[in-house]
Amino acid sequence: MNEDIHVMEVLGNAKVTVKNGKVVDVSDPILSFCPLFAKHFEIKEINKESIQKNVEFRIESFGLFTKDRVVLDDSPFVGFGTSEIFMSALNKGFLDAVVIVSDCAGTVVTDNPKLVQGLCGRISGIIKTTPVKEVIEKIETAKGIVLSKDDASIDQINGVKLAIKMGYKKIGVSVSNLKDALEIKKLEKNDVKIITFGVHTTGIRLSDYDDYLQYIDIISACASKNLLKSKSLNIKAQAGSGVPIFALSQSGKELLFERLKEIDRPILITTNETLPYFTEPPQ
Repeated sequence: MNEDIHVMEVLGNAKVTVKNGKVVDVSDPILSFCPLFAKHFEIKEINKESIQKNVEFRIESFGLFTKDRVVLDDSPFVGFGTSEIFMSALNKGFLDAVVIVSDCAGTVVTDNPKLVQGLCGRISGIIKTTPVKEVIEKIETAKGIVLSKDDASIDQINGVKLAIKMGYKKIGVSVSNLKDALEIKKLEKNDVKIITFGVHTTGIRLSDYDDYLQYIDIISACASKNLLKSKSLNIKAQAGSGVPIFALSQSGKELLFERLKEIDRPILITTNETLPYFTEPPQ
């Protein structure tokens, strides 16, 4: 029987460990401020106390890491988050399915946009998780396929292989290990197109960006100074300016534009001689 333990890197890139629905450890954050959490949670300073309170809020509000996990949602949390972009792409038929990561389940394949938003809209970087039977059953009821129900492993390469085996042709996949993107792109065939979405990028080495960024179609900038320094960074479009999303290929650009179609609020579209553009310089 698996021990009920979950590890997630959250605001400030701190590592939080949760056992049996309780926060048992919070590491020191490497950042003291995040514009996203300042805006949505009024967290002006990231420290161990504010981190623990935020994770406990998520556990209480939607059952993060527990059998009470809410798995379906269609309410955007931010304008241009990974889940929101994937949700819109599925709604519009731009993608057939996506390969994502969820607490309590690990790698998941789904074509249900509400499941994508429900599972990924309010989580951070899942490092380790263990299977929770009740959550996996909810995911399966909502047309999600869990890659490994026995151990809730996180394996995006095999998740894409499963999506291809299931007959999907236009596949989006979240990637936190940039090296995986190279192997994933090798799975493309004449009739199979894969869009790689780089997530949880804070702390990635400059050499990894230089070597593997060419295999990423779209990426969240987070607080990654190394991303901005990389010789391989070639931004074709940018969404947002506080914690921006960069489209790095034509496919990534088109994926970003699918999200634009579903946003009801006024949108400013302009060209710029150089990108990226920030309202505030990253830490």
